[in-house]
This record gives sequence, C-alpha cells and structure tokens, in this order.
Amino acid sequence: MSARTRKHFSGPFKAKVALEAIRAVKTVNEIAQEYGVHPTQVGQWKQELPEQAADLFDAKRGPKPADPSASPERLYSEIGRLKMELDWLKKKSGLCL
Repeated sequence: MSARTRKHFSGPFKAKVALEAIRAVKTVNEIAQEYGVHPTQVGQWKQELPEQAADLFDAKRGPKPADPSASPERLYSEIGRLKMELDWLKKKSGLCL
C-alpha cells in the first residue's frame, strides 16, 4: 500500500474556489469535483473568505514608519565610535607615529 501525500493548495487557488462558491452559479459539490477538492474544504474556504476580506482593507496607506536604525544621529555616533576604536587599535599596535 502506498502512502498518500497531503495536498497543499495555494492562496490564490483557495480564493478562486471560494469566490466561485460565493457566486453560487454552481453547487458546492460541482465546484469541488471541478477543482479536485473535497466539498467540505470548499465550504470552509467559502466561510473564511468574507471573514478575512475585511483585513485586506484595514491596512492604512501612507508613508511607512521611519526605520530607527537608519537615523542620521545614530549613524554619526556609530561612525565616531568606530573611529575612536580604530585610533586606539593603531596606537596599541604602534602604527601611529
């Protein structure tokens, strides 16, 4: 007896099947047979689509928050610290006259 592997469906595929189920042009069983999935899965995807559709429009548009690691003050302070470390290393190694 061979082992059966689990099918993994992509997000766009699930959305396509769920939209077709919501349109109700065909029955859930017809849609399931056409796309090769179980009718229960089609019903679950059909229920999940309206629940998660609101999340698409919740994200606010506008400028993205500034990355604090790229602030000029932080970068200048890090450059100064690295210069001091380099000077200290040169002094300890005897390269600086």
